[in-house]
Amino acid sequence: MGFVGLGLMGRGMARNILKKGWPLAVLAHRSRTAVEALVAEGATEVSSARALAESCDVIVLCVTGSPEVAAVVDGPEGLASAGKPLVIIDCSTSDPAQTMALASRLTERGITLIDAPLSRTPKDAEAGTLDVMVGGAPEIVARVRPIIDCFAGRVVETGPTGTGHTIKLLNNFLAMGYATLYSEALALGAKAGLSPQVFDQVIRGGRMDCGFYQTFFKYVLERDRNAHQFAIRNALKDMTYLAGFAAASEFANPLGAAVRNSFAGAVGAGKAEDYVPMLSDFIAEANGVSLVPKD
Repeated sequence: MGFVGLGLMGRGMARNILKKGWPLAVLAHRSRTAVEALVAEGATEVSSARALAESCDVIVLCVTGSPEVAAVVDGPEGLASAGKPLVIIDCSTSDPAQTMALASRLTERGITLIDAPLSRTPKDAEAGTLDVMVGGAPEIVARVRPIIDCFAGRVVETGPTGTGHTIKLLNNFLAMGYATLYSEALALGAKAGLSPQVFDQVIRGGRMDCGFYQTFFKYVLERDRNAHQFAIRNALKDMTYLAGFAAASEFANPLGAAVRNSFAGAVGAGKAEDYVPMLSDFIAEANGVSLVPKD
């Protein structure tokens, strides 16, 4: 089988596939570091997406979003150019409408696309305990389930292709909504002289505590940059997909627009490569306060 997209999530996923006995071919997408490490552990490197398709029947994609998926699949030397039947497992967070359109086009060429976006963190990818939301025909999902189980702790089958990406956007809407709420509450508290430490003493262990809160506040309290490795630019991308989905559904989503605008503001201010918990610093600074204790 093959793998494209060995970033923060993909490298752990690929390593688990390899550790659990599957022969693995990999393609460098952005960085060579993970490729070289996996080759040292027994993977085979190929030079193009077409070559990957020629040597594999099932391929996992873990790239950023719909444009990157389309480039890997439909590009001049893309997976589809091999002209053979394939099953593609798309673990990116993509626009559901584009996913369904791509799947329809590929069906005519004997290629099956299922969407299997992820939840949790790079640490969970390394541990093989990701949450995976899978959209696709039941018989295809059953065929590739042993591969997905290599990196998943929980798998939820969501329905036809496209529904995985839809529920993933809703999941990320909740998460990025929490990030925006935490950031604004912290900044408003700071305006009133309340420190993040006092805020945490009230919330932690109570009804508003959750796993996302804990990773977010590991940065806020400990300044651990890597507590939640999800870039603000990707949060904006996902909330933009959500806005498009809502518009196509003729659905009014004022909260979604507000959440998106928080991340758009941060990206516009040069914070695109910061991680999501760092939104708290951007919101605080925009309001003339700091969340970092004074020496």
